Amino acid sequence: MSRSTTGLFVGLLLGFAAIFGGFLEFLAVILFATAGLAVGRFLDGKLTLQDLSGSGSRSS
Repeated sequence: MSRSTTGLFVGLLLGFAAIFGGFLEFLAVILFATAGLAVGRFLDGKLTLQDLSGSGSRSS
C-alpha cells in the first residue's frame, strides 16, 4: 500500500473520530495512530531506540 493510500485512510479514520466521537476520542485516535506508526517503523528497521531517546552520535 502506498504512502498516499495510507495517509488517505488515516485521514478518513480521524475524520470519522472527529464527527462521530468527541474531542477526547479524536485525541485517542491520534495517540494510538502515533504509537502504531512508531511500532511499525521500529519493526521495519527504520526507527531505532537511539532515535527515540535522542542519544547517539550525530554527524554534521
